[in-house]
Amino acid sequence: MDYAIIRVGGKQYRVREGETLLVDRVRTDEGKTFTPDVLLGDGATVTAKVVAHERGPKIRVGKYRRRTGYKRHAGFRAAVTRIEISLGGAAKTSTKSTAKKPAPAAERKPAPAPVPAAEAPEQEHVKGMPKGYEEMTVAQVAEGAKSWNRPMLEAALAYEQANAARKGAIAALTSALKAKEEDG
Repeated sequence: MDYAIIRVGGKQYRVREGETLLVDRVRTDEGKTFTPDVLLGDGATVTAKVVAHERGPKIRVGKYRRRTGYKRHAGFRAAVTRIEISLGGAAKTSTKSTAKKPAPAAERKPAPAPVPAAEAPEQEHVKGMPKGYEEMTVAQVAEGAKSWNRPMLEAALAYEQANAARKGAIAALTSALKAKEEDG
């Protein structure tokens, strides 16, 4: 991606490499750099260098009431900062460079990687829970809870309370359990 969307001073800007922007005044000194919030950019790091603190164009405000002689004029110039944008490489490229380095064989052998991998699915999946529940969204849980039986609902609720704690899913599961109690 050759651009990123950043947030500076509560406003969003679409920026490219080497672009210069006028934004609301920031508290960084001239010549210094800062990192704005990146909203979209596929892991790219965005750095903004403060080029200068300036004043914006003058805005004239006039008030006038006819037949009374009432006239008032005021002016306003916003405090702005001129920044220069530089887009860093994506985070993916830095992980590739570390992945290319081969690890010595001595480091690979003592690591007990298979043991935690075998334990992880047992801890995640509660017995009696619907198949593929861990990957379901809250909307899918709410829709599926209507057709699940009581043990499935109880197992899913136990999983939610222990691990995910998604408010919407917990609410959907408790309401489905109440509906099963009223019917049964």
